[in-house]
Amino acid sequence: MHDTSLAPVQRFCGFRTCVAEFAPYGVRATYDHLVRSARIPADLDRDPDALVRAVEELHAAREVWRAAHAGWVVARRAQKAAGVRVPDPPEPRRRLWCPDPEFHPAGPLPAVMRQILCAPAGDLTRCPVCAEDRGTKVWHDGFTEHTLCGGCGVSLFGRVTEPAHGLVAARAERWRSVWRRQV
Repeated sequence: MHDTSLAPVQRFCGFRTCVAEFAPYGVRATYDHLVRSARIPADLDRDPDALVRAVEELHAAREVWRAAHAGWVVARRAQKAAGVRVPDPPEPRRRLWCPDPEFHPAGPLPAVMRQILCAPAGDLTRCPVCAEDRGTKVWHDGFTEHTLCGGCGVSLFGRVTEPAHGLVAARAERWRSVWRRQV
């Protein structure tokens, strides 16, 4: 990402790999968040520094998670040595699912990552990012009906439904335009 001797397209491929490895909102929503927050243009030659801004934000969020996870690992090793089979507390969350790639928390990833770490395991009764009741929104991806936080798009819970073939195709086409930075 920081190697300016590489073509912007090559650096962009590296950026997408970084998002695939650490995606606090899921790959699609994290990708969309970073493209928007770093203002990555469709023509990468216009602003090659946008890639650096995006990967730096992602890296900062990952460092927040790594610090929390390292503390948990130390405590977990002590629990294992004491014969405790079930971790208490459970492993810190690495992500909150935002199934709609274009509806996700707007804050900087490192700040939101701190809130993600505090989120309880399993289905959520309230959004840990908004920390208040901002209503809910139903979003269907073609296979699952998700109940999202109305303020930031975090999935509170989902219910599997029959596939909606027309919706699946429409969502896939919309995602292709997001992936190409055409929206």
